[in-house]
Amino acid sequence: MTLPCDLADGVVLRRARAADLPALVRLLADDQLGVERDGGDLAPYRRAFAAIDADPSQLLVVAEADGVVVGTLQLTTIPGLARRGALRAQVEAVRVAAARRGRGLGRAMMGWAIEEARRRGCALVQLTTDKRRADAHRFYARLGFVASHEGMKLSVRG
Repeated sequence: MTLPCDLADGVVLRRARAADLPALVRLLADDQLGVERDGGDLAPYRRAFAAIDADPSQLLVVAEADGVVVGTLQLTTIPGLARRGALRAQVEAVRVAAARRGRGLGRAMMGWAIEEARRRGCALVQLTTDKRRADAHRFYARLGFVASHEGMKLSVRG
C-alpha cells in the first residue's frame, strides 16, 4: 500500500484511525444527504470502523492537512467471476471538507484511489452516487467515469 502519500498543498493521505471517527462523521454529515442520515452517537460508527479496519479488502483513508482531517474515501476490493474473474475496486463515501472543495483535493484523492486499485490488480473502478448529486456526477465524468449502469437499492432495515 502506498500510504501515507503527499497529495498537494500540504495534504497527506493516510489510513484512517479510530481517533479520526468524530472528524469522519462530521464530513459525512456535512453534505446535502448526509445531514439527514449521519451524525449523533458514535457507537455504530465505531462498530463499522472496527469491521472495515479488520478487513484486508477494505481501506478507509483520510486526507489530513496540518493535523486536521479534510477529506475521506473508502476503497473496497471485490473479487468476482464476471469479466474473467476480474477484481473490482468500489469507491465509497468520498467527502471533502467544505472549506477545501473546488481546490483539487477530491481529484487528487480519486487519482490516488484509481492508482491504488490498479496497483491491487483491479480491472475497473466503480462507484455509485445519488441521483440528486448533479455536481458529483459532473466531477466523476471529468475524471473519466461513465454512467454505464443503472444502480438499484433496497433498504432492508425498518
